[in-house]
Amino acid sequence: QVQLVESGGGLVQPGGSLRLSCAASGNIFRIGTMGWYRQAPGKQRDMVAAITSGGNTNYADSVKGRFTISRGNAKTTVYLQMDSLKPEDTAVYYCNADIRYGSISGARGDYWGQGTQVTVSS
Repeated sequence: QVQLVESGGGLVQPGGSLRLSCAASGNIFRIGTMGWYRQAPGKQRDMVAAITSGGNTNYADSVKGRFTISRGNAKTTVYLQMDSLKPEDTAVYYCNADIRYGSISGARGDYWGQGTQVTVSS
């Protein structure tokens, strides 16, 4: 079994900061790209930021310069530092990872965390 567990969401005032964490666990052989997505009520789930196993990053235009994605040394944890938060950043944030299970010939799948709520409001 593979699990992604997120933490760090909450309520913050506009202009504030939050740091999201996501830890992968289980019978993992290798993790490729990890990323963060978000979904606001009534809207589709959109990519916020992604980082490859080699450290290359990609950001949605709406968060460039404000959010920073990074991975832990063991490559099984991904972080999202969110600064200068705006009300329009309010959403449920989901962690995503491309994981090969068990061995080099194991199944490869797209895994999701349970989501963490981020609310930006005064």
